[in-house]
Order: sequence, then structure tokens, then C-alpha cells
Amino acid sequence: MIRVLIAEDQAMVLGALAALLEIERDISVVGQARDGRAALALAQKLRLDVVLTDIEMPEMSGLELAAELKRLAHPARVIILTTFARPGYLRRALEAGAAAYLLKDSPSNQLADAIRRVHGGGRVIDPDLAVEAWTEDDPLTDRERQVLRLAAEGRSGPEIAGALGLSEGTVRNYLSEAISKLGARNRVEAARVARAHGWL
Repeated sequence: MIRVLIAEDQAMVLGALAALLEIERDISVVGQARDGRAALALAQKLRLDVVLTDIEMPEMSGLELAAELKRLAHPARVIILTTFARPGYLRRALEAGAAAYLLKDSPSNQLADAIRRVHGGGRVIDPDLAVEAWTEDDPLTDRERQVLRLAAEGRSGPEIAGALGLSEGTVRNYLSEAISKLGARNRVEAARVARAHGWL
């Protein structure tokens, strides 16, 4: 039996995914979480084979969840299931250790097949998206991305500084660098450009 944890912040989608997978004879949904941090806590308690996660979630994104599981050398393999067909997201997912990157508009039978393939040691990635992912480099550093993400949430300079343990001057420098690299006029435009490419 393949033991799966699902991390998805939309309750209806979470329930639908669980119901869809429970139909399969060889797949068991052993845990469900509405955010990345809760998923990480469950992953550390449960015996898991596969973590199926969305990207954009509260507390911790699916990409951050994948990276943390990799850092902890957790044995579960990660599948990203998202609406975002963005090469930047795919590239970051692979760097974080994800074994598969699936789009939510794919046929439902592909999900169970992907879980089986990933559990067997394989990878599942849309070939067109994979080619595109390596044609455009992400200009942002991890710290610039963190600062820009918090700025995009409407946080002030002092709030960002407090959240990341940085000085306000350092936060201003990171924001300025990110804005410059993205050819944007301000932090809002920089966040929009970064998000459109899957870099945020």
C-alpha cells in the first residue's frame, strides 16, 4: 500500500483529492493538511511514501515543504500538484527535491499513475514545461525572494526586518536589488513580474 499525505489549503480540493485517491486499491491517504507547516509536522509523525502538495499555501509553501523534507532526509517523495505551469516554479521544485510536477488540469487518472511511478523511484514532469524551465534563469537570490514575498504580502520594511532577523537597511537593499534585477519600477511591480515567471 502506498501511503500518501496531501497538503492543500482549499478544503474542497483537499477533500476531492483524498476521495479520488481512496478509490485506488494500492493507495491510502494517511494524512491531510491545510498548510505547509501542518504537513511538515504530520510528515514527521506518520510513515509516508509520498507527499502530494500544492505550491501556494499559508505558513509554508509547497516548495519550502519539499526543501525542508529534503533537508531532513525524509524518505517520502514529493509530488507538486499546482495550477501554475510556470517554468520558474518547476525549476525551483526540482531543486527542492520534488520527484514530480503535475498540473491540476491534467486528467485525474494521471495522478494515481504519477504516485505509483514516483513511489517506484521515477520522475513525472511535463516535457514541454521541463524544456522551458531551463531556458530562463531565475535572477533572484533566496534572500531577495523572501524579502520580496513578504513585501508582496503588504508587510512594511520594519515588519520584514523583524520576520527575517535583518536590519531595515538590509531589507531596503534586498528590495532595491530585486526591483533592479526585474526591471521593475517598485516592489509591487517586481512581485508581479517575479510571480508571473514562477520566481516568487
